[in-house]
Amino acid sequence: MARAKVRRLPLRGSNERAVIDAILDEGLVCHIGFTTPEGPVVLPTLFVRVGDEIALHGAPANAMLDSLASGGSVCCTVTLVDGLVMARSAFHHSVNYRSAVVFGPCREVRDRTEKLALFEALVEKVVPGRSAEVRSPSDKEIRATQVVVMTIEEASAKVRTGPPIDDEEDYSLPVWAGELPFVLGAGTPVPDPRLLDGTRPPRFVDGRWRAGGLAEVKGR
Repeated sequence: MARAKVRRLPLRGSNERAVIDAILDEGLVCHIGFTTPEGPVVLPTLFVRVGDEIALHGAPANAMLDSLASGGSVCCTVTLVDGLVMARSAFHHSVNYRSAVVFGPCREVRDRTEKLALFEALVEKVVPGRSAEVRSPSDKEIRATQVVVMTIEEASAKVRTGPPIDDEEDYSLPVWAGELPFVLGAGTPVPDPRLLDGTRPPRFVDGRWRAGGLAEVKGR
């Protein structure tokens, strides 16, 4: 676990898979770090965790996926920002967050059945129940999509929660301090101009992204 060890503020770190998996499952976008002949590159992409693997997809000409398919070890990171932490001094301002860092090797998925299962897993992560409503991928679309999975070999999480931590002498300053929580939410759905008359949006469209999916928001 040397690569994933939390060295800065280790009390905020965790190697528990339940903590790590919860962050991966809630995150919509990850950042993939890998090496190329021109040097290191970090790129954002959608992803889904399935068991001990992280699945990524894209066009067959995708340079990142081509590099990962060679089997080399890569790094995947996910960060969820939960709010601003406002202190009495500029120095102690911070952010409440949950982050995960994962290392492991990759392999290309060529089996049609496995590919389809991973396509569905990604769709269901983003919008639960959507796979049952839409057309399944055609053979042409399956061939036009490259899928690579990364094995979770080493991983750690780091979490900050709670109020600011000021210097003791600063607590007497007449400066507002506290937490400003962030909530990620969806706006009003905008229908496709070519939508068939009478087609209603699914229940989960008017929702917010939390806990690994779109949850219905009451009273909006």
